[in-house]
Amino acid sequence: MKDGPVIANIAALLGDPARANMLTALMDGRALTVSELANAAGVTLQTASGHLSKLEAAGLVVAEKQGRHRYYRLSGGDVAQVLEGLMGLAQRTGAVRVRTGPRDPALRQARVCYDHLAGERGVELLEALADGQLVADRDNPLLTEKGRTFFAEFGIDTSGLGKGRRPLCRACLDWSERRHHLGGALGAAILDKMLERGWVRREEGRVLAFSQDGLSAFRKSFGIA
Repeated sequence: MKDGPVIANIAALLGDPARANMLTALMDGRALTVSELANAAGVTLQTASGHLSKLEAAGLVVAEKQGRHRYYRLSGGDVAQVLEGLMGLAQRTGAVRVRTGPRDPALRQARVCYDHLAGERGVELLEALADGQLVADRDNPLLTEKGRTFFAEFGIDTSGLGKGRRPLCRACLDWSERRHHLGGALGAAILDKMLERGWVRREEGRVLAFSQDGLSAFRKSFGIA
């Protein structure tokens, strides 16, 4: 019996190693050139262009021309959510590299998941928000009135965020921690605010690096032991 949307075509696109590497490279929310994505996938420019044409036709990436370059980004946070979920499944079922890369420990500690904080620090954040009754239900987080007051003082207008099409809060299953971190418009706004305050900085790829003072401020602000 054939029910629901056809997933085979999307699965086939994601199943190619080169395309999977290019999509993963775009999971930090930034747009990259064909050359940068070819390097991430370990393929030629011509091969990368062919892969990107297929991904664009399928609606998984969108392109924007600027000057001589054509930049690609994920078409939305739902693509990143699917990729994060597949990474978690691969981790659970043992489909992992024999040799870990040099950035793996840093990625596990703190990374960008499209536009919000993931890894150990991301899970810590959602746990602290739930423990402090700023959000209700870790698995399906909903901002409480106490949370709205807290974030207003933190410098985030949650009423404005809630007017968009994107969910204000969303639980995202973290591939490395196997627990949820906070996605949605609020998750993105929190990371933006931490970057603005200099608590954390972007490093190569998806890695986020907290300064010593920034980590202290992060933990103090959200009541993380």
